[in-house]
Amino acid sequence: MSDDRTRLVGDRVILREFVETDETAVHSYACDPMVTQFMNWGPNGIEDTRAFLRQVVGQGRTPHRTSFDLAMVDIESQALIGSAAVSVTNVEHRRGEIGCVLRPDYWSKGLATEAAGMLLRFGFGEMQLRRISATCHPDNHASSRVLEKAGLVFEGRMRSHMFVRGEWRDSLLYAVIA
Repeated sequence: MSDDRTRLVGDRVILREFVETDETAVHSYACDPMVTQFMNWGPNGIEDTRAFLRQVVGQGRTPHRTSFDLAMVDIESQALIGSAAVSVTNVEHRRGEIGCVLRPDYWSKGLATEAAGMLLRFGFGEMQLRRISATCHPDNHASSRVLEKAGLVFEGRMRSHMFVRGEWRDSLLYAVIA
């Protein structure tokens, strides 16, 4: 689908491959309880962050790659401010999924919406997906708004969708068709 140097450039953000030297920047948001409160992971310890980086750096060397976890970089400051991902969830039916995580000091600036749009274009173009979905915690109103602004349509509430931190939780499902 792409080589090991996937790089998507938007107006205000760049989505690029992670590198080993991203550890400090990634850990700064991945260990933050405010960032991870609605996620199914975290807050990360340093070993969790290192394991994540090993996994995503290795993706770039995978033949017939179906997952792209990319570092989100603010063009103006050149700071790594989060991550954005698109992956194939079903090859036969050409379905995929997107997700974003962003440092709190970059919230409410439209950067996650821009990144989501970039992921959708890449997913429908390069990856040739037919349907791309995303989920979020029902209380994560900011993520719901990002998904809607990026063009995904609310499809419903999935009850007991995930087992997170010892509890079952619902998820809101959004999707868009090519």
